[in-house]
Amino acid sequence: MNKIKGYIFDLDGVIVDTAKYHYNSWRTLANKLGFDITEEQNENLKGVSRKESLEYILSIGGISFSDKEKIKLAELKNSWYVESISNMNDSELLPGALNLLKDIKAQKLRISLGSASKNSVRILKSTGIYDMFDAIIDGTKTTESKPHPQVFLMGAEALKLQPEECVVFEDSINGVKAANDGGFISIGVGSETTLNHANFVLPDLSGTSVKKIEKRISNMYQILDK
Repeated sequence: MNKIKGYIFDLDGVIVDTAKYHYNSWRTLANKLGFDITEEQNENLKGVSRKESLEYILSIGGISFSDKEKIKLAELKNSWYVESISNMNDSELLPGALNLLKDIKAQKLRISLGSASKNSVRILKSTGIYDMFDAIIDGTKTTESKPHPQVFLMGAEALKLQPEECVVFEDSINGVKAANDGGFISIGVGSETTLNHANFVLPDLSGTSVKKIEKRISNMYQILDK
């Protein structure tokens, strides 16, 4: 077992919950185009790029646009989203996120973001945790979307670590698959039923710590070695 030296976090659904803001913005766009989307359909957009999200939304409505028109639609949706997150603060950090980040820093371990969001810097700064990250890999730097492991591989590289030395926290099916395919230890955050392909699952980050995570990983390897 390699010693864990790096922790890579997805943003939406792990550190903050911006899914509601994305949903409201995509739904507003869909409504303007003459149809509606459900929260269940919005779940399929977790960890997916803005471009691919738009393609999915348009497929629901059965509507086609030129590439130039799609760019304008994506920009319109993003303008609504940016406006809605402009007043975010540390009260919107999800349970346990801040304490875990502080614990990781206290242990002198490294932290990277691994998110599809193109607004991650804005969100990290507005919630007061930007300076806790040693590296930020997001949708402004990647060319592939999850479940491709690119975002996490870039995160590990930025931390000067190997994938097997890093833990990835993810709340989406695509994100967990990306972590697994990249050779990382994957920790699902959310439903154990939905994220059962993760190495192990936490309902949220509350009450967890570096010590507890290391113990879970150690137990996992002991079971695998039997």
